[in-house]
Amino acid sequence: MAEVATSATSEQLLVVIDPVARRSDGESVRIAKDVLGAGAAVKLCLPEGPEEFARALRRRGSRRPVVVGDDRALIRAVSLLHRHRELAGCALSVVPVGGALSLARSLGVPTGTVAAARAVLDGVERRMDLLVDDSDGVVLGALRIPPVTAAAQQPEPETAPGRPWLRTCQSLVRTLVPAGRPSRPAAAPEPGPSRLRVEVDGETLVDLNQPVEAVSVSPGAAGVASVEVRPVSVGAEASPLLAEGRTVTVSGAHFRYRADAVVSGPVRTRTWVVREGAWGLTVPATS
Repeated sequence: MAEVATSATSEQLLVVIDPVARRSDGESVRIAKDVLGAGAAVKLCLPEGPEEFARALRRRGSRRPVVVGDDRALIRAVSLLHRHRELAGCALSVVPVGGALSLARSLGVPTGTVAAARAVLDGVERRMDLLVDDSDGVVLGALRIPPVTAAAQQPEPETAPGRPWLRTCQSLVRTLVPAGRPSRPAAAPEPGPSRLRVEVDGETLVDLNQPVEAVSVSPGAAGVASVEVRPVSVGAEASPLLAEGRTVTVSGAHFRYRADAVVSGPVRTRTWVVREGAWGLTVPATS
């Protein structure tokens, strides 16, 4: 992955503070603002909803966007920049604040507020692959069919739960997915095995005559995705079917899938294509 050093002395930052982060952990938000403000020229934006969040990113000008929020806020920012075809020329930064931080952690971002804010100022831009589907949705990390259990789909506990926070979070999650791709952040798992055709770069990995327990797609080597299909076991445990490729198509009976923090569907077919180095994220510089 290509890495380009950033400059904290001459760069201007647009710091967009997600409303869920402000409500759930105001102290971490304050710390993030203090650290960023001490090291760079900062313009703060405090959107109250998804429309203001999107408007702030569109009007950032030459400022580098910094999202203070959880995984859903990060996904939403990448989705918006992708839809406006602005990912190629934009290095995004995130200070993880909130309950669901596993995606940010897996991408190499510190989950400690001070460490993450310092990485924004002194870190490097790492170009990362992106999975883009045929409805223009994006996947930053992992994809799973069917979605994981309902309990695992819930965000990690917040420090200040409550109905206002829940309504705001649900509103933000709904905006992650373009029209026609309904999201179900708390959908129940699909009952029983699925019959799906999984094709990788045009080659059939598993067909409809073989029931499967799960399909997962995750980042592999640069420019390819790793695909794992777990067939239904009959007697002895069946070995998973593995493949790598740039294009993954899943079709069959209506199915739902979990892409990062969002559950979408049902759909009858969906194709994901790997876009190599499509987006940049600021991470700590390695020694």
